[in-house]
Amino acid sequence: MRLLPPAPGGPRRGRPRHLPFCSLALLLLLSGCLGVSRVAAASRRPNVVLLLTDDQDEVLGGMTPLKKTKALIGDMGMTFSSAYVPSALCCPSRASILTGKYPHNHGVVNNTLEGNCSSQSWQKIQEPNTFPAILRSMCGYQTFFAGKYLNEYGAPGAGGLEHVPLGWSYWYALEKNSKYYNYTLSINGKARKHGENYSVDYLTDVLANVSLDFLDYKSNSEPFFMMIATPAPHSPWTAAPQYQKSFQNVLAPRNKNFNIHGTNKHWLIRQAKTPMTNSSIQFLDNAFRKRWQTLLSVDDLVEKLIKRLEFTGELSNTYIFYTSDNGYHTGQFSLPIDKRQLYEFDIKVPLLVRGPGIKPNQTSKLLVANIDLGPTILDIAGYSLNKTQMDGMSLLPILKGASNLTWRSDILVEYQGEGRDATDPTCPSLSPGVSQCFPDCVCEDAYNNTYACVRTMSALWNLQYCEFDDQEVFVEVYNLTADPDQITNIAKSIDPELLGKMNYRLMMLQSCSGPTCRTPGVFDPRYRFDPRLMFSNHGSVRTQRFSKHLL
Repeated sequence: MRLLPPAPGGPRRGRPRHLPFCSLALLLLLSGCLGVSRVAAASRRPNVVLLLTDDQDEVLGGMTPLKKTKALIGDMGMTFSSAYVPSALCCPSRASILTGKYPHNHGVVNNTLEGNCSSQSWQKIQEPNTFPAILRSMCGYQTFFAGKYLNEYGAPGAGGLEHVPLGWSYWYALEKNSKYYNYTLSINGKARKHGENYSVDYLTDVLANVSLDFLDYKSNSEPFFMMIATPAPHSPWTAAPQYQKSFQNVLAPRNKNFNIHGTNKHWLIRQAKTPMTNSSIQFLDNAFRKRWQTLLSVDDLVEKLIKRLEFTGELSNTYIFYTSDNGYHTGQFSLPIDKRQLYEFDIKVPLLVRGPGIKPNQTSKLLVANIDLGPTILDIAGYSLNKTQMDGMSLLPILKGASNLTWRSDILVEYQGEGRDATDPTCPSLSPGVSQCFPDCVCEDAYNNTYACVRTMSALWNLQYCEFDDQEVFVEVYNLTADPDQITNIAKSIDPELLGKMNYRLMMLQSCSGPTCRTPGVFDPRYRFDPRLMFSNHGSVRTQRFSKHLL
């Protein structure tokens, strides 16, 4: 496949349209990222590649099939062992990556247009301020996107496939949600349909080929940013033909929270049937194998991309990030398959980074989140985080091995439940408001599956504190040092003073914006409680979240 010409306003070979030859204009443009005194070094600014998978867990062995990726990225750079997403669902998480903001600041709360997923409001308010838009307009980067963008992208109510978000020079975006065959791409605003011929239509391979083509076609006069968002390992879990018999003897992990009742947990977890039926276990085991099979093509994509970067001489000046939009579960607390929950298996993701100045075989245990990706990439480009409204922090000092680094001790996790007004036909015994239900009447989501959590890591504590916005005002607290599988809710036995501090911290984070999202946490020696921080214009989950309690 040959790469089509760039999107309107995008770069042409040898002469990017957004960078005129006028030397004064060039100085002014680059000064936003580098400072005028450093314009001479502009040609040496690093390139950046962001590889984003779909629903790839970290807790349940999601990286196991990716041997080449671990060798080519992880072993050649840094692996983050405590990387999280602020919302365990595709569209809110992807919006957080692009904006560097928590969901309460970018406004995307679920995968629907009504939940602001690729809505006109998102396009008007948030898309102009994403980090790719800044890279292109302020830093002179060529920007390339290929793959799944947001779940409702391409919908008629979202402007159709003609809409190309600001900030992208080359645009190869999938219509709506992940598929492997029989899909439509928006190629710089024009629709291209694909069928089911493996050699020309298998989406992971199409993304690999068009990405390699970009590396051949791009301008050599300016740095580039590439974002490649694969469908794998999202359902329908269609593996490439050569991998469909891989992992035949693999079963989903039977860890301590597999197929057990979620005692003293939110009602949605308690309603799961324990033990699971044999058909449910067979289904989730099959899904687990197929998910791994689809990742083998992602492993091939990574290998091809890095080989091409090396061949073109770009590898030594390119940062490569590998991560996922959320985790996944297969049988934990008797929930068959999905994400959306507050537990480690859904909110923890892989994060591997290699690039200039990063020593090989490094592991960082520092608490990081996907809201940090945008600030990090802008920092690499020389753009100041202080000029943005982003909530995240730059990881560049960590990647460069900075000593005596002061870092955060907590992050916010928040989710607004998604449910239907009608009774689910598979679950007539449950009231309206549930969704994502299985034939044996186990539902993975509901209107009042709406919660916010503080995930805390410090020298002495490894805690998670969560509150639900429901009639119970249910609270879950876990000590992950003693209970990494989050089986025992200690909300009723923990020190009340500590519980109060975590509650205050949660309220503050739910109303934070920009710098206030980066203030010291409860277990940081610099922590000082300031009640004024809880009452910004952003409100909190208690006032902004969905308030119907239908169950």
